[in-house]
Amino acid sequence: MKKIFAVVAMFGILSVGLTQTVVAQDAAAPQTETVDTAAVDSAAVDSVAAVEEPAEVAPVEEETVGMHKALKTKFIEGDASFMSLVAIALVLGLAFCIERIIYLSLAEVNTKKLMAAIEAALAKGDVEGAKNICRDTRGPVASICYQGLLRIDEGLDVVERSVVSYGGVQSAALEKNCSWVTLFIAMAPSLGFLGTVIGMVMAFDDIQKAGDISPTVVAGGMKVALITTIFGIIVALVLQVFYNFILSKIEALTTDMEDSSITLLDLIMKYNLKK
Repeated sequence: MKKIFAVVAMFGILSVGLTQTVVAQDAAAPQTETVDTAAVDSAAVDSVAAVEEPAEVAPVEEETVGMHKALKTKFIEGDASFMSLVAIALVLGLAFCIERIIYLSLAEVNTKKLMAAIEAALAKGDVEGAKNICRDTRGPVASICYQGLLRIDEGLDVVERSVVSYGGVQSAALEKNCSWVTLFIAMAPSLGFLGTVIGMVMAFDDIQKAGDISPTVVAGGMKVALITTIFGIIVALVLQVFYNFILSKIEALTTDMEDSSITLLDLIMKYNLKK
């Protein structure tokens, strides 16, 4: 009986201990859920704040929209004596570029169509008709062919020399005023660098007068120095783009002139053989 009573007592003690442990775990569970809820709420607040942050970046878009106005303001803030020179270099350089682009665009013709018409006239023995076709067509290609046809009766060597000589004249005409564009391309950054040097001199003069090296003393001179350099480089870059476009058109026209010259000589040889 004692053993049975002892076993029952031990079982009762263990049962009470397990019950207290379960109760303790149940009591601690709400605290854990509270902590997790707080963490979730904190994460939600952070996510909402992260979503609302782009709304504060809206003023940056306004600054981007007003970039043209800011550029004008910086241009005015620079020294007028140097900024006006940079602006004049830009205007004159663009004027020469536009003139060359218009001239070269008008000089372009359908070379294949022109040479086909000349070949058809020469095949019929109509040299005057071929001359009229070249005379009525604009551009250096037609002019070279016309000069060659004018001397068709003097022999193939004379025609070749005439075509080569007149081709050099037309090439020089195509490159006319390009030297002015290169001048302004080199002048714009040089004027900017000159403004930089003078701005630095102004800054050192202000330092000498004030007897102190502080940002407020040298800010004016440094601003002039940097603004003139920036605008000078921008002008040079813009003119360089137009100049490269002009060179590409000149190269294309020169190639057409050379091809048409060779084709004309071949056609004259065929015409002489037929005659």
